[in-house]
Amino acid sequence: MPLYALGEHQPDIHPDAYIHPDAVVIGRVRVGPESTVWPGAVLRGDYGRIDIGAQTSIQDGTVIHATETLGTTIGDRCVVGHNAHLEGCVVEDDVLVGSGSVLLHRVIARSGCLIAAGAVATPGTEIPGRALAVGVPAVVKPDRADPTDFAGSVQRYIHNGKRYAEQLRRLP
Repeated sequence: MPLYALGEHQPDIHPDAYIHPDAVVIGRVRVGPESTVWPGAVLRGDYGRIDIGAQTSIQDGTVIHATETLGTTIGDRCVVGHNAHLEGCVVEDDVLVGSGSVLLHRVIARSGCLIAAGAVATPGTEIPGRALAVGVPAVVKPDRADPTDFAGSVQRYIHNGKRYAEQLRRLP
C-alpha cells in the first residue's frame, strides 16, 4: 500500500485497519481499528492532521485533506461514500456521507446525521444529529435520518476489509 512519510510526519495505521494497495495515505494521518480505505482514495495529511476513527469506511475515489489550521476528523462507524471530498471538517460518530458529497472548512456533521449523495455543505455549516443534509448548497432537514439504516453497511465494510486483507492478490 502506498504509505508516505512527509518530513517527520508519517501515517499511523492500526494493524486491524485495511488500506487498499491503490489508496494513497500521506503524512499526518491516523486510521483506527477495523477501518477501511478503498481504491483511489487519497488521504493527504501534508498541511494538517487527518483522524479516522474505528470501523469507518472511506470509499473509492474519496479525497480527504486538511489545512494548516483545520484538521479533518471522521469518527467511528462512519461510511464516507465514493468520490466524496472532505477538508477541514469534523464528522462525528455514526454518520453517512453520501457519494459525491463535499464537506468544506469548519463543517460539523453531528452523530447520527446523513449527508445525501451530491450534497455540498458550505463552510461553517452544522448538521445536527439525526438530520438529513441534501442539495447544493446543502439544506438541513431535522429529524430525517436514522443511523441504524446504514449500520449494516458499516458491518459489511468491516467484513470486506478482512476478506480483502486475506484474499486480494494482484494478477500478472
